[in-house]
Amino acid sequence: MPSSLKIPDAIASRSSYKKKFTYLDLYRTWVLLPVAISRFVANKKHQWVSSQFLERLQLAVTEVNACPACSYAHTYLALKEGLSAEEINSFLSGDGKWVKPEEAKALMFAQHFAEYGGCPGEDAIEVLEAEYGKKEADIMISAVQLMLAGNIFGLPYSAFQSRLKGKPYQGSSVFYELGMQLAAFLVVPIAFLHGGLRRLFGLPNRITGKVSTGEE
Repeated sequence: MPSSLKIPDAIASRSSYKKKFTYLDLYRTWVLLPVAISRFVANKKHQWVSSQFLERLQLAVTEVNACPACSYAHTYLALKEGLSAEEINSFLSGDGKWVKPEEAKALMFAQHFAEYGGCPGEDAIEVLEAEYGKKEADIMISAVQLMLAGNIFGLPYSAFQSRLKGKPYQGSSVFYELGMQLAAFLVVPIAFLHGGLRRLFGLPNRITGKVSTGEE
């Protein structure tokens, strides 16, 4: 990692969850992954939305959820996409110094999406579609859905790694940490089948309603 790039202490040195997700949160999020992945991969090929833009949205989600594992992983991905160390630091710190005016509404949506556990309000989605177009909005939503899924897996993983170093998270347990990681793999076939059926029946690939999960 470049010497100028340091994961913010608020994320790297956590001793408790900023967001603690449930098994239901994990399943609900992973049901949406098949469509989210397909849209994200298609965008990689066609670049309807720039990869750098999507990476900034994902960094914004990780900043809200404060996932150490995802912060480290996406630091490297962001560097590969051409973001500077200073820009990455800014997004992980949430200071807003590198926010571009044309991306501001999308970044606000990403933060809103993360704060409400992946259940944004319909009004927020309407604003996103009006500003960027429906296809582009769907790709942005897919990007933050992927990041949230990563956070839900990465947070208990980070807590378990911290436990191994003799610094267990407050309000956590080894059963929760390992259980969430195991569930993430066990749930894949069922969740992906469920997601495929949702797509077959033309259901939107999102869950709305401002259902807040997690706690400070």
